[in-house]
Order: sequence, then C-alpha cells, then structure tokens
Amino acid sequence: MLDARTIDIIKSTIPLLESANTALTEHFYRRMFRDNPELKDVFNLSHQASGRQPAALFAAVLAYAKNIDNPVVLSAAVERIAHKHTGFAIQPGQYDIVGHHLLETIKELAPDAATPEVIDAWAQAYGALANIFIGREEQICRANESKTGGWRGTRAFVVKEKQAESEQITSFLLVPADGGPVADYLPGQYLSLHLDAAELAHKEYRQYSLCQAPNGRDYRIAVKREPGGTGSNFLHDKVAEGDVLQLLPPAGDFFMAVDAGTPVVLISGGVGQTPMRAMLDQLLTQGHPAPIHWLHACENGAQHAFGDDIRQRRQAHANLETHVWYREPAAQDRPAEDFDATGLMDLNKVKDSILLPGAHYYFCGPLPFMAMVKEQLSGWGIADEQLHYEVFGPHQQL
Repeated sequence: MLDARTIDIIKSTIPLLESANTALTEHFYRRMFRDNPELKDVFNLSHQASGRQPAALFAAVLAYAKNIDNPVVLSAAVERIAHKHTGFAIQPGQYDIVGHHLLETIKELAPDAATPEVIDAWAQAYGALANIFIGREEQICRANESKTGGWRGTRAFVVKEKQAESEQITSFLLVPADGGPVADYLPGQYLSLHLDAAELAHKEYRQYSLCQAPNGRDYRIAVKREPGGTGSNFLHDKVAEGDVLQLLPPAGDFFMAVDAGTPVVLISGGVGQTPMRAMLDQLLTQGHPAPIHWLHACENGAQHAFGDDIRQRRQAHANLETHVWYREPAAQDRPAEDFDATGLMDLNKVKDSILLPGAHYYFCGPLPFMAMVKEQLSGWGIADEQLHYEVFGPHQQL
C-alpha cells in the first residue's frame, strides 16, 4: 500500500511523463536491450520497430500514474497484461531488470526533475505494481497446471496437419508429443508458441488465437503471413507436418461467456476471424438456441479463409445467419454464394438483423476496422458491457 506522500509525488510527475511521451519508453527499450540483450528473446522486435510496443507501454505507465490512488480502475488492463506475460513465460526476476531500466530512464531523460524523492516514489510504485503482476501471473500458471491436460512452461506438440486456408492464412493442427490430453480453454483465447530455430536471429514468442472449440485432444491455430513478420513467415515457410513446436498453455482475457438466451454477433475482418471461429464452433457444438450472426470482411475469395466451412455451417444450423463483404471481388467470386456485398463492411446495411435485445457483440480485425465497428455499434446505443474486442499485438484502446 502506497502512502499519501508517495501517491502525491507520482501524480506530480504526470506532466513530465506527458511531455516526454513515447520518447520515454523508446529510450527505456533501447537501454534495456543494450544492457540485457537476452530480453530480445522475449519481446517481439517487430512491435519495437513499428512503435506499437513503446506506445503501449507509455500508455500503461501514464495510466498507472493517473490512477495511482485508484488502481482498481486498471484491473482490466492488469488482467490482460498478466495473461500476455504468462504467454511470454515472464519470470519474477525479470521485473527487477525492467524496474532498473525504468528508473534509469527517468534519471537520464529528466535529470533535473529526477530528485532522490521522485526516484524513490517511482521505485515504490513500480514495486507495488510488479508484485501485483507477479502474484496474478502465478495464479494463472497454477490454474493452467492444475487443469486436466494442463502444464506449466513449454510442452512439445507435433504438427499433425498443415493446411493452406487462403492465399495468406495457413492452419496448424497441433497434438501433444507425449500423447496426453490437452487443457480446455475459453473460446477467444490464444496459444503461445516458443520458436527457437537456427533460422531465427532470436528466440521468438508468438500468440495465435485458437480457432476451434476445446476438445481435450488437440489445438488448432490459423496464422496469417505478415510481410516481414518473423514468426508468421517461419511457420509458413519452415514448419512442416511432423515437426515439433514448443507451446505454452492457452491464455487471454478475451473470451465468450454468454447464457443460452443471449443472441451473439461475431464480427471479423481478415485473420480476425480466428477467435470468432472458436466462439462459433462452441456455440454450434453446444446447440446454442438464440440467434447467431457471423459477419466477415476480406479482400476477395482468394483471401477468404474457411469460407466453405462457414457456408456448410449456415446450411446446417437454422439460427445461424451469415453476411460476407468482399472489398474487391475477383472475376471468379460468386455473388450471393461466396459473398453478399462489396466494398468495406457497413453494419448499417444489416442493422435490422443484428440489433437484437440483449445481444453481445464480439469483434476482431485490423485496428481501423475495429474502430469503425465500435463506432457504429456504440452509435446505435449498445452499451460498452455488450461490446468485446481483441487487439492482435500490443493493446490499443479503440
């Protein structure tokens, strides 16, 4: 528990943080990777290059400072980050390294403001937050370990099937090398892969959404090839059926939890459909009686993964309605069969179908796509409690 004086000092540094902006976290990462290069095996370096990770960390630091006297406001963010950390196998001792570089960054960027009193206050504040994360991450690890088919750390899985689902997306069916069962998960959660191969400059951790309902036997992920993406290109080009991958247990704070009477609307753009597929699979497997709507947007038929599967499910389930947008259909793409509308997704076109009392809306895709979806749904008066979304990579608020 931080005392009032420490809280006041932290709040007094908010203008300093705001003026530094992401220069603070960019400097932090540069000095940390310089002095502790082993951490390059933990962080996704492409998110460093894009600036998304420094921006996400800065937003988290600033939010912590602004809510230092009411940390319960940050509980959702803490939960999301703690799940991410378990997927990166973050160890308690690594928090000491991060804390050291954070304090040194403050000293180096603001030498006049970084008085001993300020540094001591931030040391206490960081220590309190680190202890929260360490405790929650241990709880998550213990819960994963205690499940039937659960484990802690990495576990070897064999690639049983590798299947091209579209020009850009390939799915991988993964079974335990030890022949045992696998832990259940909540539809929407992700699986972490620890990639360690001679072709990679560093060890890599990558998270990919599980795209089928839990069955206790195997896991399925679907991976989009990202231009310049280290992990996705390695999986597409180098990993074959029969190869062994190291997996960490399923995790994530984005998941579906609805009762039988709740209408569900699943909205996706591109590879954002992967967590939605797990949700749809679960709903249909359980015989969900309420209306289910599947809305998907992609470029064209060549980039439309799992299209045939969704069409078959629609024909087999009377309560499932689908609507697909192709931004620029190819000549061979069939209207009313492969897709229903052209151009960008516009929810207003299907408002009468999907604006349902008590419905919950789950959406995932590129950030501009999700911002559009949230804006339209919120504009209809749908409460935030009914809107659920997942950002792939470092979190950003819509």
